[in-house]
Amino acid sequence: MKFQKTLSIFFITLAFSNLAFTSPAYARIKLVTLPDRENTMVRLDNPQATLVEEERILNLHKGINKVDFSWKAVHVDSDSIRLKIIQHPKDTRLINVSYPPNSQSLVWDIYSPEARQEKIRISYLLANIDRLVSYEAITDKEETKLDISSYMILRNFSGESLGPARFQLDYGEGFEKSINDGESKRMLFYQANQVKISKSFTFDAGKHPWEPNKQQTNVGIPIHYVLENNKNNQLGKHALWGGKMRIYQNDGHDGSIFLGEDKPAYTPINQKMKLYVGDSRDVVVTQRKTHHERKNIKRNRNNQIILHDKVETMQVTIENFKDKAATINIIEPMSGEWEIIKSSHTYKRKHQQQMEFTINLPAKGKKTLTYRYIVKNVKTI
Repeated sequence: MKFQKTLSIFFITLAFSNLAFTSPAYARIKLVTLPDRENTMVRLDNPQATLVEEERILNLHKGINKVDFSWKAVHVDSDSIRLKIIQHPKDTRLINVSYPPNSQSLVWDIYSPEARQEKIRISYLLANIDRLVSYEAITDKEETKLDISSYMILRNFSGESLGPARFQLDYGEGFEKSINDGESKRMLFYQANQVKISKSFTFDAGKHPWEPNKQQTNVGIPIHYVLENNKNNQLGKHALWGGKMRIYQNDGHDGSIFLGEDKPAYTPINQKMKLYVGDSRDVVVTQRKTHHERKNIKRNRNNQIILHDKVETMQVTIENFKDKAATINIIEPMSGEWEIIKSSHTYKRKHQQQMEFTINLPAKGKKTLTYRYIVKNVKTI
């Protein structure tokens, strides 16, 4: 193990009568070997640094014990090192910390009223431990439920070998592992089965062509699985970390089909996660501007139009050539000071520059969405 934190306990000849908390006594210098770790907890919540907490049993002598703690060639944040007395916190006390010059070490002065064993906890932040979260998911043939397995890829370049230790992320069960310096491991640490999903198609008018039949290539509509991170859906105990997810589908014949992969974002509790699984040519969206006019025109002294209100009418035709019903989300980018005058379907104002329609189409169905809007105070020059 590269990380040799050595514990040296020295008893220095000292007139304890000068200390208010003990009676006069004398002791001799003594060196004690560092005991093995009793327990080690490695917290992986923060991707910038790893919190390590280790418990050890010290054999303390009566009086002041000097404890030397060093971390040569290990990526430890020296300002983060802490020591806590666990067993007798009221009368065993840390009274001083010193840092020898030109040395990756520190010295704790620990006072004990008597010779005894003492459990301590040493904590510190350790850099250069990389963690990557990845997922594998398989949906049923009907695409209504998803079984999710979450893996952690742990890569240790910290200079310290860890283990046996208990590793803990902010969700999932902790796991007991050992990992040497320079080693990488992939570990399963969380599973959720029968997670309900919905399937949706998304047309974004700001990204996709309005008239796909005029394109030289087939235009696909992105497909997403949508799941909710809540307790009614076998989830909701914790946020879900972002990470690559490979998605498969049960083919109904004891095999599976690879649908694709996505990298969903960090998903808090009670929020939705969207998983991209490919494009569909069986749903076609055609959009046209059927009306445009200027109102409330304002001119300058040269009779030039400088300000006006813009009124437009949009027509969106959605066709479903699939044998199953489909839900299509129509995203419309907006700009300026806009307002809907009239709409054939309800919409959600996602934010100042976007609104969204959700259209449910039966198998082989077709619907037409129309809306009229005004943008006020459009500058011309």
